[in-house]
Amino acid sequence: KLLQLFLPCFLHRFFPLLTDKISTFKYWKMFWFRLQYNSKNYHFSNILCLLCSFFITHFLKVYLILWLLKHDYQVLAFMFAVEEINRNPNLLPNISLGFHIYNVYHSNQRTLESSLMWLSGQGQTIPNYSCEKRDKSVVVIGGATSELIFFTATLLGLYNFPQISYGHFDPLLSDPLQFPSVYQMAPSDTSLPLAMVRLMLHFKWTWVGLVVSDDSRGEKFFRDLQKEMARNDICVNFFKKIIPGQSFTKKIYRVFVQDIFISAAKVIVLYGDTNSLLSMMFMKNPHVIVTRVWITSSHWDLAKKPSYIYFNNFYGALIFSDQTSKIPGFKHYLKTINPARYPENIFLKNFWNSAFGCTSHHGALHETVCSPNASLDTLSLSYLDMTMSEQSYTVYTAVYAVAWALHEMFLVKSEMESNIDGDKRIVHPWKLHSFLKKVHFNNSAGDQVVLDTKRKSVANYDILNYVTFGNDTEVLVKVGEFIAQNPLGQDFTIQEKAIVWHTGKGKPPQSRCSTVCGPGFQKKAQEGKPLCCFDCVPCLEGLISSHSDTDQCVQCPEDQYPNQERNQCLPKMVTFLAYEEPLGMALASIAVCLSFLTALVLWVFVKYKNTPIVRANNRDLSYILLISLFFCFLCSLLFIGCPSAANCLFRQTTFGVMFTAAVSSVLAKTITVVLAFRATRPGSRSRKWVGSRAPISVVLFCTLIQVMLCTIWLLLSHPFPEADTHSDHEHIILGCNEGSLIGFYFVLGYMGILALASFTMAFLARNLPDTFNEAKFITFSMLVFCSVWVSFLPTYQSTKGKMMAAVEIFSILSSSTGLLACIFIPKCYVILLQPHKNTRKTLKNNVKS
Repeated sequence: KLLQLFLPCFLHRFFPLLTDKISTFKYWKMFWFRLQYNSKNYHFSNILCLLCSFFITHFLKVYLILWLLKHDYQVLAFMFAVEEINRNPNLLPNISLGFHIYNVYHSNQRTLESSLMWLSGQGQTIPNYSCEKRDKSVVVIGGATSELIFFTATLLGLYNFPQISYGHFDPLLSDPLQFPSVYQMAPSDTSLPLAMVRLMLHFKWTWVGLVVSDDSRGEKFFRDLQKEMARNDICVNFFKKIIPGQSFTKKIYRVFVQDIFISAAKVIVLYGDTNSLLSMMFMKNPHVIVTRVWITSSHWDLAKKPSYIYFNNFYGALIFSDQTSKIPGFKHYLKTINPARYPENIFLKNFWNSAFGCTSHHGALHETVCSPNASLDTLSLSYLDMTMSEQSYTVYTAVYAVAWALHEMFLVKSEMESNIDGDKRIVHPWKLHSFLKKVHFNNSAGDQVVLDTKRKSVANYDILNYVTFGNDTEVLVKVGEFIAQNPLGQDFTIQEKAIVWHTGKGKPPQSRCSTVCGPGFQKKAQEGKPLCCFDCVPCLEGLISSHSDTDQCVQCPEDQYPNQERNQCLPKMVTFLAYEEPLGMALASIAVCLSFLTALVLWVFVKYKNTPIVRANNRDLSYILLISLFFCFLCSLLFIGCPSAANCLFRQTTFGVMFTAAVSSVLAKTITVVLAFRATRPGSRSRKWVGSRAPISVVLFCTLIQVMLCTIWLLLSHPFPEADTHSDHEHIILGCNEGSLIGFYFVLGYMGILALASFTMAFLARNLPDTFNEAKFITFSMLVFCSVWVSFLPTYQSTKGKMMAAVEIFSILSSSTGLLACIFIPKCYVILLQPHKNTRKTLKNNVKS
């Protein structure tokens, strides 16, 4: 057991070359080199350790070059930051940073083994024991994926060793109880689901497929995205989970692709890390999913692969990438980089030889000859574009975060524990935690850097369009952005014309369960199906939908009405009974003519006032009746024209008073006829009433009652003008609201009572001798009057708008004409055409008298 414990250390100490060869052969050239910087006072070696996620496999050499370059850029960004810090005399004066770079394998077991090897030495791993006499690093910067962090943090956390992750933010890693030694550089990606949903809403994609990695981050993203989609009425067509590192057989791959291919969703969201589809993307099934729009984040590596590989179908994908700033000097640093500058960097040398076609020298087997003009900016790799990528930027910032923590540690000497060993000062890693938690600075790009999760900002995103070309080059074009801090409506911008779609068309594809409901239709959910699946039904009568995909039709404003297609509102025309229109002109002309005829009859009666026919049945009552009829004809003009406050106030009251005077005059005439024939009887008491002012008193009394009713009506609830927007869906009808309907019907009812009383008395007196008897004419006139107004009530109630006014005018004119024609036309006929009958002698010689 002693030999088993000490033999690896013994061999490594005295035969380092042999153990290095064995280790290199066993772990496939694990990258191991050290850069030491000597300073005047202090010497720090191995202060930083970078665990780069290099996936070294048996894949094609072409893919390996492009794949490793992306990760080699992270190493170069790391080295660039270290060199920049060591040149800064203010940040860490008299201190130089050194580092080790390790390779991490695509295996959980190998990851733990590499971490343990780093702790105990490169030979046989012995927990809690180091076979090497060297300075330990104080921080580990690594973890491109959350899965990698989970395994390395499990081991390193036991030693309270600070570990800074440059991968994408994972809420589980921010748990201080489970991962107290892990710090995340990336900003929180809680706004990513909202950003993707805003993109879907912009292009009206409501039927979307989801493919996420089967891990904690994938589960949380799926829950957040599904909740945000449901809030915005976007449905999930299908949901697929990909187990990271799963080995895809042809059967599993065929089922996976077939489910996506037969789905109606033309848009698919991908979320996870590159490992999730690492084995699947090399299945030989070309051009299977070429008709889909892929929405993903920069977690996925979309670098171009050989033509038969599955991921080649990502042409036109939309990628949400964390916004980063340009680091000054990094582009120039890449142009000057070469293997001669870093001779110990094996990966850089291997990449350089493959990328630039370096050939081995015939004279020396281990020497290679490259083009003297070889530079990274000459490669046709526009995907990298010689700028700092998202994760490279995070690596760069992570190195500075460690430097600032060390800076604060050395300033606060009372909080630093150190052991002096010769000319070296050793920093205990666990002492760095308190300073890392308080790191707060601005990097060279001007961005604020905070490691504390509680103060960490939410990520903003650039929306990139992935485009490939026939010459094996690829481009990521920025077509929009999402700024989470901006208010709603200003947080999302997209340049639709700049996007290149996989279909080759300028318009984005549609991804919907149902076709778009056009204007004039509304959506009706299909029973038993998601909300995004619906039928299109026309809007109901009186409702419209002016936009596509309307959930519910809406009603037009009161001053507008729907068109025939029910997709827009048209302004309503204002209408009323005007003098200019034919109906109003005709009614006004008839009213004026009848009033003129009434005045003419009055003139005849005044001219022949001493003739027996005029003097019969009380000449003054005839004058009152004619004057009342004259004003009755004229008051109908108040119902024509645009209603006003004064117009509405006087039209019904004037009509009521004038008609009451006319009807009471007819009633008084009827009473006069009855009294006249009763007075001819010997000893009759009615003789004293004949020729008196009693009939005129009846007219005044009856009219006064109507005036009182109208006054009460006006005081309590008077009529007023109003605009009726509901009776006619195409017109706004201007009219008068009668105010109190009870007052209005009291006025009409009172006139009806007087008319009924007159009709009854005239009907009873119709058989009296008719030499001076008007009873028959009054009976017929009141029959016409009552017939007109009895038919008026239901007709008035069944009509709307200006026709109501026309019906009332017609009733006024016809009833007034009935009184004028039945009572006065026969008398005018005798007066004007048969004057020989209008003598007292002729009337006395009448047998019936």
